[in-house]
Amino acid sequence: MSLAVVFTRACHGIQAPLVSVEVHLSNGLPSMSIVGLADTEVKESKDRVRSAIINSQFDFPARRITINLAPADLPKQGARLDLAIAIGILVASRQLEFPNLENYEFIGELALTGNIRAVPAVLPTAMATRQSKRQLILPIDNTSEASLISNAEQYAAKHLLDVCSHLNGSKKLTMILQQHNSRTLPIIDDMSEVRGQAYARRALEIAAAGNHSLIMMGPPGTGKTMLAKRLAGILPEMTEDEALESAAVLSICGQVPSEHNWRQRPFRAPHHTASAVALVGGGSQPRPGEISLAHHGVLFLDELAEFERRVLEVLREPLESGVIHISRAARQAEFPARFQLIAAMNPCPCGYHGDPNGKCNCSSEKIIRYRAKISGPLLDRIDMHVEVPRMQYSTLHEQQTGEPSLVIRQRVITARQRQLARSQTTNQSLSNKEIEQYCHLEKHDHELLEKAIEQLGLSARAWHRILKLARTISDLDACDDIQTQHLQEAIGYRRLDRSPS
Repeated sequence: MSLAVVFTRACHGIQAPLVSVEVHLSNGLPSMSIVGLADTEVKESKDRVRSAIINSQFDFPARRITINLAPADLPKQGARLDLAIAIGILVASRQLEFPNLENYEFIGELALTGNIRAVPAVLPTAMATRQSKRQLILPIDNTSEASLISNAEQYAAKHLLDVCSHLNGSKKLTMILQQHNSRTLPIIDDMSEVRGQAYARRALEIAAAGNHSLIMMGPPGTGKTMLAKRLAGILPEMTEDEALESAAVLSICGQVPSEHNWRQRPFRAPHHTASAVALVGGGSQPRPGEISLAHHGVLFLDELAEFERRVLEVLREPLESGVIHISRAARQAEFPARFQLIAAMNPCPCGYHGDPNGKCNCSSEKIIRYRAKISGPLLDRIDMHVEVPRMQYSTLHEQQTGEPSLVIRQRVITARQRQLARSQTTNQSLSNKEIEQYCHLEKHDHELLEKAIEQLGLSARAWHRILKLARTISDLDACDDIQTQHLQEAIGYRRLDRSPS
């Protein structure tokens, strides 16, 4: 029977669904047709495959060749299916005898010479193949990406003949081994370089400990950007699962994660001219945006008020859900977006509102209009609001440095361990039921919080965020219960809920 079934994988969002390449050879005029919702690049593969087979010293069958890509309703893009199609034709024409094809998956683009070229989105494919307990054969140029996976049988090939030699047992391919890198990377942007700003430094430590979102407001040159860039240095390293999820998003975008720092949390800082699509992703073939590229890391929005308002509004749902759904007429895609938002803005259009030297000449109406660019619903979703005041020259000139990032990171790690032991998640992700269970307040603290909510006009969402913030502060102090000083400090981080003075 001139029929062969070869397994490969498509790319759909961050998923890699299984595709069965069914190759059938029948009598009739020589032809080759590909069916199964294939795009132009996939249909063009028949010319690449034909030349690759001939230039690899095989015979291209002079028969009617029908190739079905199942499931038929799943869109297939790119040249990633070339290798699987070529293997299917060789097996169906009995030029390659290999009865155990069901144990393998193939991915790679074929050159006309038979060489196998690298393809994007290899990491999601490798993760899915490992889960299916099959062996994966992929391009040799994708080795560094595939080597991030542990406990997987993967082989890298340079040429179609190398794959055939491996399958018939004449010459085995080298198995890809996981690259273990336990070396701690040096922190380039260290917190010890920050002079003064003790209040903002404390807020950054709390944000890191509980994975809370943070907005900093202050005049130009007070260190807002400097502080934000040092947040990644005090965050714990990602776990292997988190690092793989983050690296998989990079892989979809064609960016190869580095094997040396792939467990370092990503830091994304898009320019304020970025569009909504650039932030959340999109396109006719949906691709992840900046919020997904910051998955398990930091998304820093500098000059927040300079972003278009409609661009900022797209952040609302991902901040709550941790995922982004992109819908098009023909297809939908889902990308992870569990990021930590850090934002910075000036207090007014000229930037010097509240300066003791009286440099600001903005009217109250201008200030209100400027801050209104950040909508109430978005501001309500940001856990911490911090003012970063102008510093005196004597503070900048003093020789004494602050705590280094490694010392702060250790406190952050300890606080997070308490959270994970208690609720298996960070405090920022606590559900309403878990808030009731783990954020218990004494009666007088309830009255304090109620008074603050009435005076500031806070929403129920802000009330929950204050409780979660207080829980993080108590974890940093190694306290089992939320105490009055923890709650007071948490309420103090809702500065922008008050009218500008």
